[in-house]
Amino acid sequence: MRAAVVTAFGGPDVIETRVLPDPVPAEGQVLVEVQTADIIFVETAIRRGRHGQFFDVEPPYVPGSTVGGRVRAVGPGVPVDWIGKTVVGRTIGFGGHAELALTSTDLVEVPPELDVQTAVAVYGDGFTALMLEELAPPMAGKDVLVTASAGGMGLLLIQLAHRAGARVIAAARGEQKLELSRAQGADVLIDYGKPGWEKLALEATNGVDIVFEGAGGELGAAAFTVVKDGGWFSAHGAPSGGFATFDPAEAERRGVTVKGIMDLRADTTTTTVTGAAVIARAVAGDLKPVVDQVYDLDHVADAHRALENRTLRGKALISVSR
Repeated sequence: MRAAVVTAFGGPDVIETRVLPDPVPAEGQVLVEVQTADIIFVETAIRRGRHGQFFDVEPPYVPGSTVGGRVRAVGPGVPVDWIGKTVVGRTIGFGGHAELALTSTDLVEVPPELDVQTAVAVYGDGFTALMLEELAPPMAGKDVLVTASAGGMGLLLIQLAHRAGARVIAAARGEQKLELSRAQGADVLIDYGKPGWEKLALEATNGVDIVFEGAGGELGAAAFTVVKDGGWFSAHGAPSGGFATFDPAEAERRGVTVKGIMDLRADTTTTTVTGAAVIARAVAGDLKPVVDQVYDLDHVADAHRALENRTLRGKALISVSR
């Protein structure tokens, strides 16, 4: 099979297309002929050797963790009626940016209302967005700030907050990203590429009730300053190089509830969110992913560059099947 391979930790140029042996499903595993695979910002950080405390991976490895396609084969203990179904789900470890990928049986059959590309585009970001919706206080009538609002997950969070009856403040860099945020339901637009953007957020709200912070770094730290006393803050994004920093003593003094990345890991958190729930919400129209660019298997490095250069408005995907 053909696969994109991270040959060493480093820049996008370390990604090469190689021919690898076809994987064979072991007990409890499913082999999927990948049609479309997701790609998210954290994969660029992993490629550079970061986040080792969360992801145990060493090069060479095949990146990609959410795939959609047709089941080719199953391992021992897996019902054979999976074979031939079109499914979406997560790989075992990584391995999604390849013609064939191994998954567990925690898959969702793609319903006729969705195509595979849409199912893949919504699955990973939608899972995290619904976990945030589950963790956050009720949003009806509240001021909700979404940073990195024009990213794949930021746009879904805008949709959820808007549908819940919140007043949504979208923060992103540049007019095009802000207009895309408006199209998804944002009420107030703030360009955080301009100095003092957090003052504009305070002027618009007198303090934000709920912050979905997906930018990280200094932008995330600034976003923490606009949450009101007794408010709620999620530091879940790190495209700026690290998660938002804040003073825990200040958060306690002000009564601010803070959620971090460990609160959003399904393997460490009790959650009612399932992959089937994500797909059901997509079918219902609650989650509508925005796909900006689709790259083929030979241009995974270009997808990494686009993510790192912040040129995407919405999601990138990898088209694998020919």
